[in-house]
Amino acid sequence: MARILAIDYGKKRTGIAVTDELQIIASGLTTVLTKDLISFLKTYLKKEDVALFLVGEPKQMDNTVSESEALIKPFLEKLTKQFPEIPILRVDERFTSKMAFKTMIDSGLKKKQRQNKALVDEISATLILQSYLYSK
Repeated sequence: MARILAIDYGKKRTGIAVTDELQIIASGLTTVLTKDLISFLKTYLKKEDVALFLVGEPKQMDNTVSESEALIKPFLEKLTKQFPEIPILRVDERFTSKMAFKTMIDSGLKKKQRQNKALVDEISATLILQSYLYSK
């Protein structure tokens, strides 16, 4: 089977997580500068088989679309154009950043390490992926 790749898209940085080939375990992969995201994905897809892109869908508490969705729409168009054979599924990403921060605290990371926003983005992508796997 091919991997599932989750994307926590951000204005500056984007967190990325993937499953194993059996699509059982979600693991943080990396955080890349958003401007380099498509290039990173092209390189990654040359080495790995990906069956599905999960892209976080930011929503407000009342279930309306968040302002940051305006940044994500153009990215989704590029993603579809670059990789038309890989389907894209949106996943509600409410609270993932807060949950990522809590995960960092619970795992015993020191305050300096918890200020690493790239790590928060990667953990957020992993949480998006885990929530999808649990719902499957």
